[in-house]
Amino acid sequence: MTIEEVDPTSEPARTCLAAYYAELAARFAGGFDVARSCDPEATDMVRPRGTFLIAVADGLPVGCVGLKGSGGPVAEIKRLWVDPAARGLGLAKRLMQAAELAARDLGIRTLRLDTSSALPEALALYRRAGWVEIDRFNDDPYPDHFFEKAL
Repeated sequence: MTIEEVDPTSEPARTCLAAYYAELAARFAGGFDVARSCDPEATDMVRPRGTFLIAVADGLPVGCVGLKGSGGPVAEIKRLWVDPAARGLGLAKRLMQAAELAARDLGIRTLRLDTSSALPEALALYRRAGWVEIDRFNDDPYPDHFFEKAL
């Protein structure tokens, strides 16, 4: 399995994102509409502001994570997703580590992320990886947990 940097509008990225959005729609009590979330087009997930990473196994995309930057020292982790068939292999942890490395390479010193109580495995992953819960930092309607990590 490899982790590759791709354009967030590429076909492999769009495949991952479509699966991610479908899973959120199924898991969130009120569904999920990407148009209501922050940066639905992922325009800030490309260098030099950020990046978009996918995990590839046997030529197929099986996971993704975005790094949404503004050009400053703070950026957000967005859209972490792993295909259900690839879960339990530590892939989410590897994607997060790759995103942190990319952030350091871009001069980012602080990462933030938000998530929902409907995703308990994400909450557990972030807490195990040293993320600290902070106050709300955006007006996205879906998350109810907010985290930060100094690099």
